Amino acid sequence: MLAPRRYLPSVSALRALESLDRLGSATAAAAELNLTQSAVSRQLQALEEQLGVPLVRRSGRRMQLTPAASEYVGKVRSALQQIAEAGLHLHTTPTGVGTVSLAILPTFGMRWLVPRLPEFTRRHPEVTVNLSTCLTAVNFDNERYDAAIFFGPTPPPACHALRLRTESVIAVCAPSLLDEQELQAAQDILSLPLLHIQTRPDAWGEWLARHGVTARGQSGMVYDQFNTITQAALHGLGVALLPDYLAEQDLATGRLVAAWGNAVESAGAYHLIWPRARPASAALIAFRDWMATQAEDGDSLPR
Repeated sequence: MLAPRRYLPSVSALRALESLDRLGSATAAAAELNLTQSAVSRQLQALEEQLGVPLVRRSGRRMQLTPAASEYVGKVRSALQQIAEAGLHLHTTPTGVGTVSLAILPTFGMRWLVPRLPEFTRRHPEVTVNLSTCLTAVNFDNERYDAAIFFGPTPPPACHALRLRTESVIAVCAPSLLDEQELQAAQDILSLPLLHIQTRPDAWGEWLARHGVTARGQSGMVYDQFNTITQAALHGLGVALLPDYLAEQDLATGRLVAAWGNAVESAGAYHLIWPRARPASAALIAFRDWMATQAEDGDSLPR
């Protein structure tokens, strides 16, 4: 059941409020909305009257949101985005075709999943898979993803999980980084600049521990994706811990070399996750069952 009409303002009034908050001035909001400044002002006044709450402080031609309005507009912005996404989905999805909205980790998604998707589309032409890259944990309560690719030792308890594959990492660097220094033991790697990946802050600590080295607070440059950290390693900026499937081509061509040791298995693994609280659609079930055929274990569907 929808809330009373007075709490459901027009989209145009909500857009005026959101634009004023984001752009900081009524003039800029009016230009973005292709309205006059007085029209924006009237929409905001009507919104205040409808809700019965002051939303804007006015000083001459200057407008500023009240603290209550600033909190309100954050939720409005999320709702407007959901409405826009729903419209786009409706526009791009033919009637009767199922869709799966999937949040992916960018590098794993591009290197592991996308090359496999043609097989899925051949088997299930009735299902459309929409991919969105996401570096942070997905909140299925607030985000309209059907499923996500997760990396870690333990999937979220609120989700079903299908393990796709484990991961082994190898410490690699440009050959030039070792020209003047020969490493004699794993701990010698601490004398080189270490490159870090934002989503795995403990990776170097785990790697060092696996080699019997206790060290804390390893400093170095931090990168948000494997694509960028790989480029940094190729250009001699330091040593990177890369998944072996990402490093193999550059190792084979000699553009990268192993700084020390062989690949070691990570504590985490890649999983397909989907929320327990939401019933899986037929499209998601088809996608999940197909992903199980691609998984490392061969038969790792949750029982």
